[in-house]
Amino acid sequence: MAGRLVSETLTKLSQMGDVTLHEPAGDSPQTERKRRSRKQEFNLNDCISHLSTPRGPKAVMKSMMTTACERNCHYCVFRAGRAKTKRVTFAPDEMAGAFNTLEQAGKVDGLFLSSGIIKGSVTTQDKIIDTADIIRNRQGYRGYIHLKIMPGIEYDQLYRSMQLADRISVNLEAPTTARLAALAPKKIFIEELLRMLQWAEQIRRDHRNEKLASSVTQFVVGAVGDTDLELLSMSDKLYSLAKLARVYYSAFGPVPGTPFENLPATEAIREFRLYQSSFLLRDYKWDVEELPFLRDGNLRTDVDPKQAWADVHLIHQPVELMRAEREQLLRVPGIGPLGANAIISARCRGSLSELVHLKQIGIRSPHKLAKYVLLNGRQPARQLSLF
Repeated sequence: MAGRLVSETLTKLSQMGDVTLHEPAGDSPQTERKRRSRKQEFNLNDCISHLSTPRGPKAVMKSMMTTACERNCHYCVFRAGRAKTKRVTFAPDEMAGAFNTLEQAGKVDGLFLSSGIIKGSVTTQDKIIDTADIIRNRQGYRGYIHLKIMPGIEYDQLYRSMQLADRISVNLEAPTTARLAALAPKKIFIEELLRMLQWAEQIRRDHRNEKLASSVTQFVVGAVGDTDLELLSMSDKLYSLAKLARVYYSAFGPVPGTPFENLPATEAIREFRLYQSSFLLRDYKWDVEELPFLRDGNLRTDVDPKQAWADVHLIHQPVELMRAEREQLLRVPGIGPLGANAIISARCRGSLSELVHLKQIGIRSPHKLAKYVLLNGRQPARQLSLF
């Protein structure tokens, strides 16, 4: 009997397909998306994603407690009333059992669990919590768990979710109250979403002796006129005030059977430029005002934001690599944290006077940064020696 129930649960899980396609969860979101032909049948592998997680590369089971939802977000494949969506629902024991079966078989070593909302956010979050509790405390799993936080849940529910998970995600979806109203009219920007991220950071501060989940969020890009300036300004505030581990950007793609089905898709390159700019804010400590926005509040898509900035600021004031501080080195296109450290270390041992010297210490494409730097007071020749 138990074997038959497990088989039925896995069959139901496989019938859901890749329900979290638009829910990035790892450190390389653009590589997570699978491409499947329309005629291919769903199978169990559709709910397994190979992610880069805070605990290293992992095969993670990504699924939802239910694909039914009472909310009517204009862009969402699971919105209320969309007839084309296959509705599948799991009880906590079922979902935990499915994960345990895959984990014991060596198919997965991690869980990303989301859900549509049925009977309110509080009830839905309880089911997510109950599932994670079974996996942690009944099944004894100590690996990676990422839990979605439903909008407007209770403080104690958020705290418990953070105790059970390694990472939680509260998807703001839009950068302002007005943009969210156009995107997801039944969600409340401050009270239901932003407050969850604020609470999460407060919980971490109040319980410093506990191992609690980190926080992430996601924006839907380009459906309701949102600008890169709006998205990155909110991202910067969240990095600073809510101590987010990262921000995800999901380029809008129209879904048949939704109010936005006839809107144009957002180009993938825009999403990529947002990620690049977000890392400049998070990892390189840039200010939003320094990012090279155009007059319409968006970034150039033809060139990465660091190069766009350098083309304005460094062409006539190149950085002297033999004397520059680490922060100045990080402003140069082609020099990241490892490259900056390598330059500082190398110049303690001798002089960097040619581009080939940069190649020797690990700078991958020194010819690309030649116009932005000086080597011993001289602009380097841009053609590398072949030998």
